[in-house]
Amino acid sequence: MRVSRQARAIRQLLLPAARALPWRAPAAGAGLGLLILAVARIVDSDPAPWLAAVLLRCAILADAVGLAFLMDDPARHTTATVPTRRALRTAVRLALITPVTALWWTAALLLVPSQARPPAGALTLEAAAACVLALAAGAAAVRLTDALAPGPSVAAAFLFTAVVAPLLLPDRWALFVAPGDARWEAAHQRWAGVLVGAVLLWGMCLPEPVRRRPGALRVRSPSGTSDPSRTW
Repeated sequence: MRVSRQARAIRQLLLPAARALPWRAPAAGAGLGLLILAVARIVDSDPAPWLAAVLLRCAILADAVGLAFLMDDPARHTTATVPTRRALRTAVRLALITPVTALWWTAALLLVPSQARPPAGALTLEAAAACVLALAAGAAAVRLTDALAPGPSVAAAFLFTAVVAPLLLPDRWALFVAPGDARWEAAHQRWAGVLVGAVLLWGMCLPEPVRRRPGALRVRSPSGTSDPSRTW
C-alpha cells in the first residue's frame, strides 16, 4: 500500500517537477561540454589518447558544474510544508535529469574518434563521480543553508575544488592520469571511492533541514502537535 502511494505521488510530481527544474544551467553545462569536443574534433580529427582524455574531462567538468544548479528551488520554503518529503521530491528531479545526462554522455563519447577514445568504462566512472559530487554539494547547501538558489556558489566551490584539489594530491594518489599510465587502474579505484563518498554525502543531505530559520513559524500537524522539521 505504501509503495503504491509513493508511486502515485511520484506520478503526480513529475510534471510540476519538470516545470520547476532549472533546466537552463544543466543545459548550458552540457552544451558547453559538447561544444568543446565538437570544436576539438574539427580542429584535430585524430587526437592523441591523452588529449582525448583531457577533452572528455573538460566536458565532464562543464556538465557537472551545470548540475550543481539542480537543487535550486525558489519555492523551497513553501514546499517544505507539503506532505511529500524532500527526499522523494529530489528523487523525482534525479529521475528527470538522469536520462538526459546519459544521452549527453553517449554523445560526448561518440564525438571522440574511436581510435583515440579512452576506455569508456573508466571515463564513465569519472563522469558519474563528478556529477554525483556536484549534486551532493547542491544538496548539502540546501540542507545547511536557507538559500533559495545556492547554485552559483555551489558551482564556484565545486569548480575550484575539482581543478585545484587534484593538483595538490601527491603523485601516488593522482586522480587524473593518462590512458596507458601504470597508475590508471589505481586512479579509478580512487574514483570509485569518490563516487561512494559522494553518494553517502548526498543521502545524508536529502532530509529536510533540521534547524528552524530565525522567526519561522512552526507547522502543526492535524493532531495538534508541532513538527519542528517543517516551517513556514
